[in-house]
Amino acid sequence: MKQTFGSFGKTLLAAGSLLAAVSSVQAESLKIGIAGPVTGPVAQYGDMQKIGAMMAIRQINEAGGVNGQQLEGILYDDACDPKQAVAVANRIVNDDIRHVIGHLCSSSTEPASDIYEEEGVLMITAASTSPSITEKGYELIFRTIGLDSLQGSLAAAHIREHVKPERLAVIHDKQQYGEGLATTVKDLLAADGIETEMFEGVTPGDKDFSALIAKLKRNNIDFVYYGGYHPELGLILRQSREKGFDVPFMGPEGVVNSDLAAIAGEAMEGVLATAPKSFDQNPENAALTDAFKARNEDPSGPFVFPAYAAIQVMTDAIRATGETDPYALAKHLRANRFDTTIGEIGFDAKGDLTESTFMVYRLHADGSKTALSE
Repeated sequence: MKQTFGSFGKTLLAAGSLLAAVSSVQAESLKIGIAGPVTGPVAQYGDMQKIGAMMAIRQINEAGGVNGQQLEGILYDDACDPKQAVAVANRIVNDDIRHVIGHLCSSSTEPASDIYEEEGVLMITAASTSPSITEKGYELIFRTIGLDSLQGSLAAAHIREHVKPERLAVIHDKQQYGEGLATTVKDLLAADGIETEMFEGVTPGDKDFSALIAKLKRNNIDFVYYGGYHPELGLILRQSREKGFDVPFMGPEGVVNSDLAAIAGEAMEGVLATAPKSFDQNPENAALTDAFKARNEDPSGPFVFPAYAAIQVMTDAIRATGETDPYALAKHLRANRFDTTIGEIGFDAKGDLTESTFMVYRLHADGSKTALSE
């Protein structure tokens, strides 16, 4: 009798330990890496991605999580540097994280995506627009933002139909994102009979653009398209105004940042830019926009809502499949459509959005923007 009780007690103890272990596994958070620039000259864009992704994680957790699990966003800083991005991607793999939002700069996202594909990590970028990232046909790489080819086509169409320049200059920052966009715009305009008088590269980090501006003046340029990020464009705009070179400029979403106004001052007024739609102005997103503002976070940045949507589709796939396996999730993402903060979206075979999210805006010196066309 005593022996029987002891065996029963041991059985209960073992069962209790097993249940505790199972409960512990179920209670573990699902870690999601958020990779992008926390430091460096374009850290502001990383902050947009962070606040969008972290707000989605916070709200999903408050609603009970996903399939019994809470989400945990873990920030990784690649400073938008390709070498650092590779180090970050390897660290994410070593940290046993299999789901990533990021990276941000295309030049960082592309080498990181090679590692994720090889190591079985699902990646959704909310900001990288270079077509070459998904042209490799990877299974695990997606994005919730449009392609440079779409953005460049929209820019070229606006220049052709509304600006009609007589002497065009196309400037870029010699990086994958900026030069790729600049080349797309130049080639599309050339196909329409608008030749580029100057196609010039500048070096990221440069502070003095006197030689470039002098050359623009000598060539009687009357419109400038710039492919790159806001720090260099801001200085070019300010120094152009100071040197009496006052012509219209246009850039991509990489210049749509309130810091552009801080650098360029009044010279920013009237700059044209392509950028994702202002999702914070959509009445359907009013409650979410208010939630950002309640935390003193700016919901108007071009990567905020795409980052929120990236978390949405990733967790929708987890919820629908009952799995966290990256390959099962990738299959689900390609086979379905999703209601998100950036609208109803779907993905093609390459992992790109099937719809464009870009519009043309006029930027203002106070940091605001006005939509011109879709």
